[in-house]
Amino acid sequence: MPSANGSAAATGAGFVTAVETALTEFFAAKRGTVEPLGAPFVEAAEALEQFVLRGGKRTRPSFAWTGWLGAGGDPAGPEATAVLSACAALELVQACALIHDDIIDSSRTRRRFPTVHVDFESRHRERDWAGDAAHFGTSVAILIGDLALAWADDMVHASGLDAAALSRFAPIWGLMRTEVLGGQLLDINGEAGGDDSVEAALRINRYKTAAYTVERPLHLGAALADADPGLFAAYRAFGTDIGIAFQLRDDLLGVFGDPAVTGKPSGDDLREGKRTVLLAEALRRADATDLAAAKLLRTSIGTDLSADEVERLRAVLTELGAVDDVESRIADLTERGLAAIETSTATTTAKQSLRAMALAATRRTA
Repeated sequence: MPSANGSAAATGAGFVTAVETALTEFFAAKRGTVEPLGAPFVEAAEALEQFVLRGGKRTRPSFAWTGWLGAGGDPAGPEATAVLSACAALELVQACALIHDDIIDSSRTRRRFPTVHVDFESRHRERDWAGDAAHFGTSVAILIGDLALAWADDMVHASGLDAAALSRFAPIWGLMRTEVLGGQLLDINGEAGGDDSVEAALRINRYKTAAYTVERPLHLGAALADADPGLFAAYRAFGTDIGIAFQLRDDLLGVFGDPAVTGKPSGDDLREGKRTVLLAEALRRADATDLAAAKLLRTSIGTDLSADEVERLRAVLTELGAVDDVESRIADLTERGLAAIETSTATTTAKQSLRAMALAATRRTA
């Protein structure tokens, strides 16, 4: 862990290794609790550990750690190890969100591996067990996601934060969990209710992704350093804009991304019928200028599209100008977010790190 020397940059390989070390140590410490519950629980806990440690950019811990540094946190200080462990706990919240999201979206792969519910569905079939294999897989995955969320709290409380730091951290932690669940519920309702508006898609982005990915992690770090209200406000402005831009990039990758890079089938967002800003903007334009294209989009999304049908929808989205619109939004949001952090009281080093992290998040290919 980069607790003693603090030499690892917030987005560097050293920091990622430190987060993964903290997570590995946490899982090891939990084995004594897990084993008495029996083999099924051991198997579930091992699946969660593999899921968490299998990959990921550790984006949320990176923003939390950088938020702490930007508010004057000392990476060589005695509290650094506890802070890093608390930041690493965000990966368990992320695991919960991803495992449950894959169930909701009926996704079959994640990072080029079977999703958790598909993995346990396969285990059920291989063992020739009674009952419906798909239902079993979904049931186990729901519980594993719940376990991840419960253990995220456990990791924070076991991190070694002092009582004052924990009391500042806890309210923001609670808000973040509520917001991400609320954003997911807005997303589900949007798909079921057919809300095609750009405004609805942006609201989902705000709570499902932006607050949880950038803004609240920064606020958690700021709270641990007991930052002033002005820095909280700057982190909010930066986090909202960069977080939404991050999701907009994800929307584009969900339609145009290379499966070899993203780890998910190409065009999955179209098959799942996701109400993204990309789709909402395309429908807004099609309703005004091309009713045939609007009908094609509305009757195609959320269905089992072939590769050729996905390619046709990609062309329609591009021809309508929706792709250019989303790229423009990403650029504008990124510029505005960077301006907010540049004029803040964050440390110079943190400003540089946040700029690099923002550009990496909004220009990524996976």
